[in-house]
Amino acid sequence: MPQTSVQRPAAPAERLRPLAALPATCLAALRGVLTDIDDTLTRDGAIEPAALAALHRLAGAGVPVVAITGRPAGWSEPFALAWPVAAIVAENGAVMLRRGPAGLLRDFVDDAATRAANTVRLQACLRAVLAEVPGTQAARDSAGRLTDIAIDHSEFTRLSPERVAEVVAVMQRHGLTATVSSIHVNGWIGGHDKPSGARWAVEQALGLPFRPGEWVYVGDSTNDQGMFEQVPLSVGVANIERFVPQLRCLPAHVTRGERGQGFAELADALLAARAP
Repeated sequence: MPQTSVQRPAAPAERLRPLAALPATCLAALRGVLTDIDDTLTRDGAIEPAALAALHRLAGAGVPVVAITGRPAGWSEPFALAWPVAAIVAENGAVMLRRGPAGLLRDFVDDAATRAANTVRLQACLRAVLAEVPGTQAARDSAGRLTDIAIDHSEFTRLSPERVAEVVAVMQRHGLTATVSSIHVNGWIGGHDKPSGARWAVEQALGLPFRPGEWVYVGDSTNDQGMFEQVPLSVGVANIERFVPQLRCLPAHVTRGERGQGFAELADALLAARAP
């Protein structure tokens, strides 16, 4: 009998197009860069030298960068002052930090009364997670959180995928929005998220209308999916491979380098495309 060749569908990772295949004209037309922080700019919580140098090159060329992270406001504040970025939107879209004439400017999505009421619910949910899901610990950066809670799953503690799913379920049962980043499970109350945070920062910090097609987004994990969905030109740094099986929406392209090296790769490609 003749043998029939059956072609298996390409695995998600095989469908990611290399950044090098992106036409320079697509990059040249961009207004700026939106980026995640953890494991996109950083390694083990510290910005990689290649990423910091890339941020300076972008700033020197007049390309604005907005960072959007699940990290807390308290953790993000020194970086909003030290890094050459237009703004950092922390706590998954809830808090915006930027430099002002007299120092740090801090803006919130919710007013003080709403934040105070939400804190009561958030802390009740945190207690429930710690009591109900074995092995869970609050993220070590929790003291700097103003509008959300976070459970460590990969930064200092290791939780299995099953335990992570249990944490998400408890948060959702308490009425929280829950997402999984490369290091934490974050939970918060309200309709804000990374895409709304991006729009907020571009419109308020830069004074520009937000048109997703004018920006590139760089990320590395499942909590970047909203940005991958809404920003047509999205890029994953190479370490996104870890999360590909959980992603319902993949970034359009992927870098060769991981973390800060991958971000620098994107920055250099963008700057080369804009060169006269």
